Amino acid sequence: MAKTEDLPYFLRPSGLVLIVGLLTALKIFAAANAHLVEDEAYYRIWGLFPALSYYDHPPMIGWWISAGQAIFGDTVLAVRAVVVFSGLIGSLALWRSATILFDRRTAGWAVLFLNTSLLIGIGGILATPDAPSVVFWGLTFWTLAELSVSRNPNWWLLVGLMAGFGLLSKYSLLFLGAGIVLWLIWVPEARRWWSTWQLWAGGALAFLCFSPVLYWNHVHEWVSFYKQFGRAGSGGFTTKYVFEYFGALIGLLNPLIAILAAAGVVVLFKAFRARDNAASLILLTTLPFLLYLSYHSLHSRVQANWPAPLFPAFAMMAAVFMTSPRIDHLLWRKVAVAGIAIGIFVAVLVQIHAVYPVTGQLARKDPTFQLRGWDEIGAAVEQLAEDENAAYILTMSYGLNAQTDFLMKDKLPVIQVTERIRYIMTPDPDDTLFEQPGLYITEKRRDKAGDLQRSFETVEELAVLVRKVKGVPLEELVVYKVDGLKAPVFEPREK
Repeated sequence: MAKTEDLPYFLRPSGLVLIVGLLTALKIFAAANAHLVEDEAYYRIWGLFPALSYYDHPPMIGWWISAGQAIFGDTVLAVRAVVVFSGLIGSLALWRSATILFDRRTAGWAVLFLNTSLLIGIGGILATPDAPSVVFWGLTFWTLAELSVSRNPNWWLLVGLMAGFGLLSKYSLLFLGAGIVLWLIWVPEARRWWSTWQLWAGGALAFLCFSPVLYWNHVHEWVSFYKQFGRAGSGGFTTKYVFEYFGALIGLLNPLIAILAAAGVVVLFKAFRARDNAASLILLTTLPFLLYLSYHSLHSRVQANWPAPLFPAFAMMAAVFMTSPRIDHLLWRKVAVAGIAIGIFVAVLVQIHAVYPVTGQLARKDPTFQLRGWDEIGAAVEQLAEDENAAYILTMSYGLNAQTDFLMKDKLPVIQVTERIRYIMTPDPDDTLFEQPGLYITEKRRDKAGDLQRSFETVEELAVLVRKVKGVPLEELVVYKVDGLKAPVFEPREK
């Protein structure tokens, strides 16, 4: 094992704390000042109404946001606070895992590669289910590493607890369970765990943690499972998305780090064939989810954030290559340092750009376009509501509903007419509310004002608002006045 004094400063714990600390400070700045993206605004509502589970995902991100709101109020920082902090926990878990499986040099490289991957470096502030999924996947891997090195079967209890929390974050943690089973089968020294009661107790703990989600789905006709598991191979075979998937994976990992990770797989595979514990643990816990994503890409689009839980493992793979004894360390160190430098540069640029846009010329091609122009939209909608004496605002898409709800907080209720299952945890609005005048706001490209004519006598266009960044139009929003209730606005949802 490499001694701390033998390491360059940037690989020592003190150097890593400094680098990760500075990157985290930048994330806090962006997290507190950049507007919410649509999904974050939607999950903000989850935080306001904690529940056992939700239509789209298990509840962990909602619980995290609720904790942030308890401390920082109903603010942008509250939505993201626990997410930013969780990045430190994830880095620490990765460092410890790599240290005990390999050495401190490998651990240092792994932490740097993870924090300078573009998905983590840039997206590490976003409050989505991927954030707790990444952390609890990493914590589960850490407990497995401790188990495999210490050979203390009691670690299985913590493995089960962390895996259970992961399942409360996102269903993709099921693939980690499959990887653990493969490891238990493949590595001879791991097979003995099958006969220990702690392994089965750990599995029971994971199931117990996940049981609120199972109960919620049982009560609501398994709607969340149908939504998420219905995606698997739902489309016909096509190569339309596979290159997009691998391109996004390489790009968001950081292309230079991706090269090192691929080389690391070659190094690890040699040890894997000899059934080495560390190499097998890394590769087999990664394999099932990676295979599923690849399969999915042959049928439908893989969203760029989906592989996020695998990034700590990819970072460790790259680090293993960097410490391999049979490479030209001077050459590959230059590649690694260049990759880290690029990752830091891009992270700093994008985080600052998220708060203070450098240009608006890219319009909707700019990945940060969802953050732009909402304060002006909010002021305009508030003025229209005041002019029309509106008592509520209606929408028909969850993203716009969430953004408008955040803008109108403590002012007017904002209600999505469609997809009421998304809001099963919130109280239904009083029917008498719709007897008063209100507004309907919609993206122009999704305008369904005609659907409201069956419920209201008056559906009258009031204004077209343009969301802009630095004078460049991003999106047109149409605002209507609705009045004269004549039929239910939406059907009562099942309880």
